[in-house]
Amino acid sequence: MMADPEIRSPWAIPADWPAPEPEARAISERLVEVLCARMREAGGSLAFADYMHTVLYEPGLGYYSAGACKFGEAGDFITAPELSPLFSQCVAESCAAVLESVPQGAVLELGAGSGALAAEVLRSLQTQARLPARYLILEPGADLRERQRRRLEQDVPELLDRVTWLDRPPEAFAGMLVANEVLDALPVELFHWDGNEVRLRRVQWEGAGFGWTDAPAAAGLAEQVRHLAGQYAWPPDYHSERAAWLSGWLRELAAGLMRGAMLFIDYGYPRGEYYHPQRATGTLMCHYRHRAHPDPLLLPGLQDITAHVDFTAVAEAADVAGLRVAGFTDQAHYLIDAGIEERMAAAAGADPVEGIRLAQQVRQLMLPGEMGARFKAMLLTRDLEVAVPGFRQQDMRGRL
Repeated sequence: MMADPEIRSPWAIPADWPAPEPEARAISERLVEVLCARMREAGGSLAFADYMHTVLYEPGLGYYSAGACKFGEAGDFITAPELSPLFSQCVAESCAAVLESVPQGAVLELGAGSGALAAEVLRSLQTQARLPARYLILEPGADLRERQRRRLEQDVPELLDRVTWLDRPPEAFAGMLVANEVLDALPVELFHWDGNEVRLRRVQWEGAGFGWTDAPAAAGLAEQVRHLAGQYAWPPDYHSERAAWLSGWLRELAAGLMRGAMLFIDYGYPRGEYYHPQRATGTLMCHYRHRAHPDPLLLPGLQDITAHVDFTAVAEAADVAGLRVAGFTDQAHYLIDAGIEERMAAAAGADPVEGIRLAQQVRQLMLPGEMGARFKAMLLTRDLEVAVPGFRQQDMRGRL
């Protein structure tokens, strides 16, 4: 192995960043102890995918399992459901079309965040008289479950009895699965192509800090990377990622889907754009108190770590899992087809001041330089032939 000489404390953050609260720092220190123990068991280092999984999902300690505020202005980032209720109303339009075709169908939301999407989808479906038989939320974190429950009690208390929280995917499910900004948080492998060899990035602890170390990639990954390097004419010194657990994760979800659809909305690219030769440093990004930066070794458990989605890989995994890719488009066209402009116009007619506020939100959701082009929407189906709002106008499946 070749070690990176730079070993640094995980709490050595820039001076102008807000320091973690003492309670948060204590949780992070306990998480570092867990990481160090696993590194010793693994021979001194962890593959980055295992490191990422631990710092995000370790029960009681990981970013999505501990109690830190993650969403909104007081957290680390703002997602589309927190930005505007119009986004969730458009998602509800997609859900309504599926539920109309699936008698007694349910909605299953993965990682419901603050609960904003669930509350607005339920409210919109109630207005349309198309409420699901159940609204299921797959959320392992007890703290996030409680936040979601409080949001639903506040916004739609009369519908709370329809909501059930799950620890694992249901064994049998019919209806609509919704996942907004979930795929980007799946653990990824980091690899380096030097023009000849493929090396896998690992994380080690030495002295008082974390650092990088490289190891030869397994034969299967090395073969895939060499194929990509030739296909897209990479320059030497090319760094990127691969979604290590995507196929197995989607296969598990698909196993329980008897009939219905899955809606994924996330930032990402088709493979040819993801592995473009000019994107030689990859897409990995971290978020801490609305500061975006590329260092995943800082603040374990206290910052989000994400990577853009290779939507071609999602389509391939869907095919293996027996699902059909029924739609793929960018977020702007998804929202237009799902009726966001009509909803905004109706709100502006009733209250011009509210219309101005919503127009500002819609610009952020739809402009190419904001979320409109960076975010994509993908629809996967099983035993379902219905035109789903969001995917009736623009069809980008040919780019996959």
